[in-house]
Amino acid sequence: MTALDAVAVHLPPHRVPIESLAGPLELTEMQVRLFRRFHGLDQVRRDPDRSLTDLLRDAATGLTALRGQEHRVRFVLYGRAFPVVVPYPVNPLHDVCRALGLGHAVAFTLTQQSCASALLAVEMAGRLLTAEPGPHPPGEGPLALVLTAEKAFTRDAQFIPETSVFSEGASACLVSLDGPRDRLLGYACRQRGEFDVAGGASGAQFQREYRPALAEVIGRALAVAGVDLDDIRLILPHNVNVVTWQRLSRLLGFPRDRVLLDNVRETGHVFCADAFTNYLTARDRGLLRPGDRYLVAAVGAGEGATFAAMVFAH
Repeated sequence: MTALDAVAVHLPPHRVPIESLAGPLELTEMQVRLFRRFHGLDQVRRDPDRSLTDLLRDAATGLTALRGQEHRVRFVLYGRAFPVVVPYPVNPLHDVCRALGLGHAVAFTLTQQSCASALLAVEMAGRLLTAEPGPHPPGEGPLALVLTAEKAFTRDAQFIPETSVFSEGASACLVSLDGPRDRLLGYACRQRGEFDVAGGASGAQFQREYRPALAEVIGRALAVAGVDLDDIRLILPHNVNVVTWQRLSRLLGFPRDRVLLDNVRETGHVFCADAFTNYLTARDRGLLRPGDRYLVAAVGAGEGATFAAMVFAH
């Protein structure tokens, strides 16, 4: 069974208030007020002096459980929101793999599900590890490393009009098949190509169907896991904004105080790293006890939309 053995997150220390983005992004005073007062967004993290390679390395080197286990890593999966982020022939993923002593691993990038690509990467890591030949001695089974990292390098990568603002950041997650905790119980995903705004889809239709579509996928993930929503101790959301999750909680009939929204104000939307950022916050604050079921949700929007959810046992 797929399990998260260890998680690390790197967020740039430099905090940028929402108001400071008004000039560069050509935001009106009303738009800034909407982000802060309505959506609950206060600041983002940026580091113009750190490259995408630096962010990936910062997250991976913070994963102390990887040290001494590099030989067990068979796969490195990089989930990110954008298909193109650096000019050819620069390849941050392979540069970081070489720096970490993982040049022997099969390394590739997943982008097809935008900000939901990290959940796909975890699920795919489990499938790849399952296909590895065995058996292996205890503590010597194959591992996969799931990475995320993004730079807010264009205007489109800095904010979603009327919806959210992006932080730079990165995460690293070590995946195994026999970890004792954070075991994956269920995963569901639905891709909706009709929401391709570039292809002429209505943004209003996407906003109208956004919450019902995510609620439907959450229900499917719960069914795969064999648990009810009442069994879920905590929801770890994608940090798009506060009001979306307040309304979704009402639609689901799930207590809002059991949706971890604190990081929305502190970091905004950290692309694919939201799930891991929220996981560390929940773990460090003691919000999850051994055996607790928790749910992770993400939505990716680009050429269409992806709605995804995972259920774990802590």
